[in-house]
Amino acid sequence: MIVERIASPNWNDRKTGIDMLMLHYTGMETGEAALDRLRDPDAAVSAHYMVWDDGRITQLVDEDKRAWHAGVGTWQGDHDLNSHSIGIEIVNGGHNVPLADGTLPPYPDVQTTALMTLAVDIVERHAIPQSRIVGHSDVAPGRKIDPGEHFPWAMLADKGLGIWPDRPTGGEMMGAGLGVRDSGASVERLQAALQRIGYGVEITAFFDAQTSLAVEAFQRRWQPERVTGEAGWLTIALIDAVATQAGNKKAPD
Repeated sequence: MIVERIASPNWNDRKTGIDMLMLHYTGMETGEAALDRLRDPDAAVSAHYMVWDDGRITQLVDEDKRAWHAGVGTWQGDHDLNSHSIGIEIVNGGHNVPLADGTLPPYPDVQTTALMTLAVDIVERHAIPQSRIVGHSDVAPGRKIDPGEHFPWAMLADKGLGIWPDRPTGGEMMGAGLGVRDSGASVERLQAALQRIGYGVEITAFFDAQTSLAVEAFQRRWQPERVTGEAGWLTIALIDAVATQAGNKKAPD
């Protein structure tokens, strides 16, 4: 793996050790424009790495330093996610720069292969738990939607990068699901499962706005064909499956 070094001035010291990997898309017209922004002191954003659409890898910030990629967010009770995580920006226009037909631009195979090589190396060196390999949309539902529902999470999971549950069957026995007018014990259980995964959801027993945004973020990653913010039977089953695989979360900082 060849990594080019082009330093960004946008970093400071970490306040915690490294125990997360966070993935983003650049959401800009070109990789060059993204690189310029990640190195612009006035922009005050950066990442540790950028993976180009032709498979090149550029390092902007040393791993032991705190890059500025996460912003406001929470995961498994942690809030200073820039201190906890290594951030990778993936060159892709995403929702900001769709294709001419309105669809989202694909992630090329050469890019995904380079990303997986880099990510496996990072995860192994820092012993990052599978439940703490996240997308930007996971930690900031409603504020961020990258790396998008078109990101190949299942392919990464095949390489040991993140949780990917089997699709359950027999959903007709589970009812119609939950939505914005629902409340009670079923909603409380759903919120508790989202919490176990890592989402910053308060348990209110009401299918409120924060719950809908968390469900939407979950679907964007684990059920990309249905990004609605409402929890049908399959969404509920997948949330339970991911919560089970996530296991015991770490103590928050």
